[in-house]
Amino acid sequence: MGYELKLRIWRGDRSGGGLGDYSVEVSEGEVVLDALHRLQATQLNDLAIRWNCKAGKCGSCSAEINGKPRLMCMTRLSDFEPTETITVTPLRTFPIIRDLVTDVSFNYEKAKEMPSFAPPPRDADGKRRMSQIDVERGQEFRKCIECFLCQDVCHVIRDHEDNKPAFSGPRFFLRFAELDMHPLDTHDRRSLAQAAGGIGLCNITKCCTEVCPENITITDNAIIPMKERVADRMFDPLVWLGSKIGIRNKDNDGRTEL
Repeated sequence: MGYELKLRIWRGDRSGGGLGDYSVEVSEGEVVLDALHRLQATQLNDLAIRWNCKAGKCGSCSAEINGKPRLMCMTRLSDFEPTETITVTPLRTFPIIRDLVTDVSFNYEKAKEMPSFAPPPRDADGKRRMSQIDVERGQEFRKCIECFLCQDVCHVIRDHEDNKPAFSGPRFFLRFAELDMHPLDTHDRRSLAQAAGGIGLCNITKCCTEVCPENITITDNAIIPMKERVADRMFDPLVWLGSKIGIRNKDNDGRTEL
């Protein structure tokens, strides 16, 4: 059973733009992306939308729907009243390219700053071993589809553009935690998370967890444990004592440090 859906969509580019009102015929069971595709096919042939899988797994169709960061392909029209106007705008935290497409290259630049997985030499039989419980611990973090909704909603960079150079954001704190908790990784990423990553700027409001389409418990399972690890390194009196009596650690580049 179809009905006429009212949409308010942001149109424009880097130089500016605004919201436009439209209406389009939709059917029961459809999602916001379906409505936008029909509008694009019938009325707005030049409407710019980024999307790929339409299955909630590629993370491409991120936008803000009625002010909340969501995936357009996973937002059902049945979540709204048929008479309600649905407002679709681009991710606010990133520069606009055109219409609903934003420049998310900030995230890829942050990814380059992080050392890759660095396993130790293999055992004598040519294998590396880890316990199943260690595999399961990091499995949740591997569900990330890099939709960057958590990055968009994080107020540290959403409301403060000048924080971006010194702040990696929730998606990469998740990656820090995934690697730092991996039993076979030899890098100590705690100093990097504090310095270049800026994890100390996060005040754990849990907004990133609330918008994650994969239901990853970003704050409780990744950010808070990582902040605790950073605090242990910087403020734990036993670590301080170890440095005084000559117990040495390896830094991120493999150099020996007191």
